Amino acid sequence: MHDCIAEEKFLSADDYSAADILIVGAGIAGAGAAFETAAFASVIVLERESRCGYHSTGRSAASFSENYGSGVVRRLAAASRAFLENPPAGFAEHPLLAPRGMITIGRTDQLELLEQQLAGARELVPGIERLDVAEAIARVPVLRKDYVAGAYIEPDAREVDVHGLHQGFLRAAKVRGARIVVNAEVLAIERKHRQWTVTTAAGRFYAPLLVNAAGAWADIIAAHAGIDALGLVPKRRTAFNIPAPPGVDIKGWPLINDVAEQFYFKPDAGQIFVSPADATPSAPVDAYPDDLDVAAGVERLERATTLNVQRVSRAWAGLRTFASDATPVVGFDPGVDGFFWLAAQGGYGIKTSPALSRACAGLIRDRRLPEDLTRLGVTARHLSPDRLRGPAASCHSTTLQQDISN
Repeated sequence: MHDCIAEEKFLSADDYSAADILIVGAGIAGAGAAFETAAFASVIVLERESRCGYHSTGRSAASFSENYGSGVVRRLAAASRAFLENPPAGFAEHPLLAPRGMITIGRTDQLELLEQQLAGARELVPGIERLDVAEAIARVPVLRKDYVAGAYIEPDAREVDVHGLHQGFLRAAKVRGARIVVNAEVLAIERKHRQWTVTTAAGRFYAPLLVNAAGAWADIIAAHAGIDALGLVPKRRTAFNIPAPPGVDIKGWPLINDVAEQFYFKPDAGQIFVSPADATPSAPVDAYPDDLDVAAGVERLERATTLNVQRVSRAWAGLRTFASDATPVVGFDPGVDGFFWLAAQGGYGIKTSPALSRACAGLIRDRRLPEDLTRLGVTARHLSPDRLRGPAASCHSTTLQQDISN
């Protein structure tokens, strides 16, 4: 959790209060949207906290994989790689990606699931390959020989500099003229004469287009605007750090992921980052870790490895917000003019942010997605909020996932 840019550089409500686009939320989604849309419109970003990225963005696992999430999410990640590997000149002081790799492991009773996932993974990520169990253990020597029965590796998975990416979006958005207002919690929203008036703790702001990038609060923002909720569900994800074993060099370890998504762990600044991969529905709040979730993570880690956890250095939690089909929502609300959804990234918002930001800008500017996304098989229909509404929404969402998962 980092401050964005020095607070004195942010504009107060009295400086400028009107723009072409108001974006609610300055996490990774809102920051990326501001960067892309400020290229062709005047933009104001409203952040409820005193620091941008305080919630989910600042608590991310910081991993880039093209083999994690729904079919749409994986394609969005693939479409984001080029930007993350080669951001615009001056965007970041350091590379945004670093080598990490990801090994997915399975027990004997999980081998069938492992084979199914490996087959599906290769369809989208040809570089993924089966890994000999002995090789997996050689790469991460704490894995138990009596636990790991099968494995495959995604060698091109990477570590993401989340802070560098988020700050890059914010900085570049400001260079393009975007204004960012902190301590601007939304209190009321009204639309009159084709213009939104957003009343916040920092004053009133005006624009004909409102982008809802409020993360776990997205349905609440919609309610303020008199728009039906999409049924988005924030889910708590817990993580914690433990000390590395004495005398063991963990720097080169890949991320280890359980094939049933019950836990994962990886090196993290000299310690070991662990998550029980929990997904507990939550109200939109400042999330805190639950001791039972931390204990579950410790138990799963010790079962799969020879690590004996004596101490948890630090534990935290964040909210990952999901639509019913686990695919982001990006598009104009079909029932209300000028209201645009950019929500439900489901914990994949960092790695997909370049593609989602361009999708947002493309739909706003031209009412269509960028060509590289459509070439990968992503359509506006897959992302549209309309898919989540009405009596046929559940069936419709299932059909969309079947379309994109093949």
